[in-house]
Amino acid sequence: MKKFALIGAAGYIAPRHMRAIKDTGNVLVSAYDINDSVGVIDSISPDSEFFTEFERFQEHAYRLKRQSATALDYVAVCSPNYLHHAHIAAGLRLGCDVICEKPLVPNREVLDELAQIEKETGKRVYNILQLRHHQAILDLKAKVAEEQREEKYEVELTYITSRGKWYMESWKGDPRKSFGVATNIGVHFYDMLHFVFGKLQRNVVHYADNYKAAGFLEYEKARVRWFLSIDANDLPDSVKGKKPTYRSITVNGKEMEFSEGFTDLHTVSYQEILAGRGYGIEDARHCVETVEYIRSAPVVSAAPGEGHPVLARLSI
Repeated sequence: MKKFALIGAAGYIAPRHMRAIKDTGNVLVSAYDINDSVGVIDSISPDSEFFTEFERFQEHAYRLKRQSATALDYVAVCSPNYLHHAHIAAGLRLGCDVICEKPLVPNREVLDELAQIEKETGKRVYNILQLRHHQAILDLKAKVAEEQREEKYEVELTYITSRGKWYMESWKGDPRKSFGVATNIGVHFYDMLHFVFGKLQRNVVHYADNYKAAGFLEYEKARVRWFLSIDANDLPDSVKGKKPTYRSITVNGKEMEFSEGFTDLHTVSYQEILAGRGYGIEDARHCVETVEYIRSAPVVSAAPGEGHPVLARLSI
């Protein structure tokens, strides 16, 4: 049984980590968040300590570290994106391996810094790249590998996840803290595209604002037109009023809708990490570099055949 601490316990994604810790037969020893709306702990890990000041959380962890029987093994990081680096570094220096939500960090410079801290501490950082465990994505990857086409696949990626007015009032709506909509809701999709279709060769942005973004990516094996949005008005008519989220990949004109099958992917990710097969810094580098470029890239008009169909409805 491994002993876990969790940073960011009041966040949206934290309960999935809590359940993954429990479902893999391990124990949540302590949790931290500046907010105290963490009643979910009662139904998952009621014996966990809880702190609203990081200094008290950290001192508790140091006390546990004095004896091997109580020392923490892992720190799970579910805090706002801009705090990931600091919280990962703190976990490593506590003598723990760290499991962090996406996006791991904002850019390659910080990735290199974390790699240095790994060397200094002898501990590892793991990133939750859950789409690598989704069965539909694994099936697509196997199909691409088997077919070995000379021509590149023509792909359309659409991800629309409705968010209310609260979103822009939270840290997620502040690009200094979330790093923008393409990074916050899209980074693991870019990882998935790399996972399936190989190295990125071209990266072009066609539209970008606080609510949505669109562009074109060319990989070794695919040409990808992508669109990401938090605006419910962008949902297809077939989905509006029925579901708040729409995820779709079209490969050579054939749609692979994969809105289902996400429920247990964090638990699968934890199982793989605990078995020594987790995804680390170098696995995350490709998608981190992809979103780093998207944030600073100039917005240009789409070349023929490279624009996502939704671009026709957007005013640039």
